[in-house]
Amino acid sequence: MTIRTRLTVWYTGVLLASFALMAGVIYYEFVIERAQYRAEGKPPDTVRHEIFEVVLYYGVPTLLLTVIGGWWLLRKALTPLNQLAAAAEQVQLHNLRQELPRTGNGDEVDRLSKTLNETNARLLDSFVRIREFTLHASHELKTPLAVLHGELEVALTDPANTPAQREMFANQLDEVQRLSKIVAGLTLLARADTGQVTLASEIVRLDELVWDSLADAEILGHAQKINVAMPRCDTVSIRGDRHRLRQLLLNLTDNAIKYNQPNGQLTLTLVAGATEATLTLTNTGRGISTDALPRVFDRFYRGDASHSQEIEGCGLGLSIAAWIVKAHGGRIEITSEPEQTTTVTIHLPLAAQ
Repeated sequence: MTIRTRLTVWYTGVLLASFALMAGVIYYEFVIERAQYRAEGKPPDTVRHEIFEVVLYYGVPTLLLTVIGGWWLLRKALTPLNQLAAAAEQVQLHNLRQELPRTGNGDEVDRLSKTLNETNARLLDSFVRIREFTLHASHELKTPLAVLHGELEVALTDPANTPAQREMFANQLDEVQRLSKIVAGLTLLARADTGQVTLASEIVRLDELVWDSLADAEILGHAQKINVAMPRCDTVSIRGDRHRLRQLLLNLTDNAIKYNQPNGQLTLTLVAGATEATLTLTNTGRGISTDALPRVFDRFYRGDASHSQEIEGCGLGLSIAAWIVKAHGGRIEITSEPEQTTTVTIHLPLAAQ
């Protein structure tokens, strides 16, 4: 039965009940009560008084019955739709296999639930195919890129080549290395999406890794004369994968240097809280626009195209950083004031004592 039919039937029942109540009151006022007045020899009430009683004893209850009945019917009819909307709001990429609730009565909401479940199944299949393609393609690209890399390195050391040829080979080697980095990032993210990446679980001194990152940032920022400072670095131990955490910090410091300005500033702080450690990296530069902030963790997104072409990169660094933080049970946030500063804040749970 459709919702329209069900509402029609239900509300018809409410109206029939109201009609029955009205008929009963009118019958009592104009037939039974008048007969009682005549039998007792009392004068009947005036018509105006009887009308008032009809309105009072029928109109008010009927109005309440109609309003309350209508509200109850709408609430009952819309409850499955509200449940469906609440379940649909919880749909994410990781839970597409979870089906939305169905009423089972074949109405519009039930058919909508069925359609949405089928759509989610098709989306899941598409995502799986994309992940498999990315994983297989990146895997197949590794070998030819490694061969090209080796051949170009040999060509660079060949004394028979002219300086112009060596410069050409050096440029080609840079591009091959860039492609290799993209392939490595895609492989990591594709394997992470399918749950094929296993993280080590050991006690890691995060403050030691941050000090190492500070040294890396000073080297990376030397050409642009960027001042690197760390006013506070608490002793912090967390449980996680040292290699991935090192990769996280390298990605973030590399971004903070690349998207900085000459003679700019990079500030790192590590603060130990009661249950979590908070790491912040603040750099000066062009900043990130308000429209771009929600997309900075998207793969291959590099913000303003006119500026991103000037800076080497592939747009996977922040995606990898976000995955590493999430895999360690933390969260990462970015705030920015255009043409002033950009701050990356990472919260990671402390190791259990």
